[in-house]
Amino acid sequence: MDFLRPASWEEALAAKAAHPSAVPVAGGTDVMVEINFDHRRPAHLLDLGRIGDLHDWQDEGTYVRLGAAVPYARIIDELAAPLPGLALAARTVGSPQIRNRGSVGGNLGAASPAGDSHPPLLAAGAEVEAASVRGVRLIPVEEFYTGVKRNALAPDELVRAVRVRKATGPQQFSKVGTRNAMVIAVCAFALALHPDRRTVRTGIGSAAPTPVRARAAEEFLAAALAEEGLWESGAAVPEAVARQFAGLAAGACNPIDDVRGSAAYRRHAVAVMARRTLGWAWDAYRRGEGRAARCA
Repeated sequence: MDFLRPASWEEALAAKAAHPSAVPVAGGTDVMVEINFDHRRPAHLLDLGRIGDLHDWQDEGTYVRLGAAVPYARIIDELAAPLPGLALAARTVGSPQIRNRGSVGGNLGAASPAGDSHPPLLAAGAEVEAASVRGVRLIPVEEFYTGVKRNALAPDELVRAVRVRKATGPQQFSKVGTRNAMVIAVCAFALALHPDRRTVRTGIGSAAPTPVRARAAEEFLAAALAEEGLWESGAAVPEAVARQFAGLAAGACNPIDDVRGSAAYRRHAVAVMARRTLGWAWDAYRRGEGRAARCA
């Protein structure tokens, strides 16, 4: 196994072009586990640790441009206000050591359906900045996941950053695991209210071959909120609406039975999380979080 250690982004792209099968390593929290257990034996490892701009983030107006190697710990400490859903999910990742090394870019590269960052990225409306010696392209996050642990990157591409839309309303994240910490999600659910556009977005993890949105649930809830005038009044969401939203969210799942949970349990848990996160998010909206955006 050869170890490639570029000193610049240009060198990294050149190395990836020369060795398309090279596996990028930043935090190494997924890759090194697979290597240690002999689940993967790549011919080349591409260490991105020396490339400084991958570890930085920028405020770009309506978006935050998050470098691929910004660790979860910094998202929690520095980005909880503009990216509340992602920060909530980051708090559930592994241990303090993992949160100090692991990153959203690494989560995207692994493309596991159980990755904790995927649901809030889907709910927020993110784009993945993929780069190669051929140029840069933006991939909507819902198009990034192509199968179990597969993504839309070309063999010569690397994730450089993720552009995440700033929150204009409440966001929530919920995760079910077999214990309270350091656990792979049995299933997860994220919800984001976008009062500036009168829309709702969701993200579901570990309940289908890829992370998915519950589009029918989103459309139903957005229509119900508009028809009832709830964006303007801030009145409580009717119980029947919350119940149907939860059922539609569960219907978006295509789970499996495995050692962490059954398919039936995952569907049930997603329905419960959908209903609870809607309650938490709407309570925050009624208290004024994001209410100014509805009048914009």
